[in-house]
Amino acid sequence: MKRFVTLLSLLAVSVFTAAAADIVDTAVSAGNFNTLVAAVKAAGLVETLKGPGPFTVFAPTDEAFAKLPAGTVDGLLKDPDKLKKILTYHVVPGKVMAADVTKLKTANTVEGSPIKIMAKGGKVMINNASVVKADIECDNGVIHVIDTVIMPKM
Repeated sequence: MKRFVTLLSLLAVSVFTAAAADIVDTAVSAGNFNTLVAAVKAAGLVETLKGPGPFTVFAPTDEAFAKLPAGTVDGLLKDPDKLKKILTYHVVPGKVMAADVTKLKTANTVEGSPIKIMAKGGKVMINNASVVKADIECDNGVIHVIDTVIMPKM
């Protein structure tokens, strides 16, 4: 009986860990990406970021969006094309883990422009944003949390 209970416990843990969430669901459940999730919805990118990927997302927190000048977020939410350009600038095709990111100097984004990557003293910068948490693994890629919204050339 004890073996049976142990086996059931192992099966339950295996099923639970196998059911990781995609990038969108992970961002929603984290609770500190509300602005990003609203922007992804407004830009029509939900289905893409729920797709098979894999994607690497440099995800600005709500605090990062709050650093933007007053009215910027509201203005972007009303301009889906511009918003999509900015959001896809935060996405790199493929699953690029922190160990890989630190070996790169640049990476091409889904938007089409490269981002600059600088790793020094255990700190990683993406353009002018610091990576504050890395390697949040998702079913269809990975999220690296950044403290600043990065902007492509417009």
